[in-house]
Amino acid sequence: MTPEELSERLWQFAARVGKVVDGLPDTRLGRHVAGQLVRSGTAAAPNCGEGCAAESRKDFVHKLGVALKEQRETCGWLRFIIIADLLPESRIAQLLDEARQLSKILGRSIVTAKSKARVRPPGSPPSAPAAPI
Repeated sequence: MTPEELSERLWQFAARVGKVVDGLPDTRLGRHVAGQLVRSGTAAAPNCGEGCAAESRKDFVHKLGVALKEQRETCGWLRFIIIADLLPESRIAQLLDEARQLSKILGRSIVTAKSKARVRPPGSPPSAPAAPI
């Protein structure tokens, strides 16, 4: 999957989350969950975008890590909506599946980026040790 395809999926996901948020009941619990879900469910897309503009591989990994945390939190809130009977499971099931798929993709991207950071091209000098403080 290209970075552009992942970005598109994340933005589409965020839009779908917005529709679910609008469908939550106007109760104290519904409003609380709506606030949490709208924040976490719309955060992965811009964080992933920031990762693509990262200044270093370490920065890229960090920003994708933030996106992954938000995606995992979103999975939790979607599960809670089902557990608390705030919306029918049939309305949430596909979105929860997409949330889990996106979490796996982000996690794999982080693992790949970290592994590439450890591999030095043949013939390249080893990195210099950190200067003592």
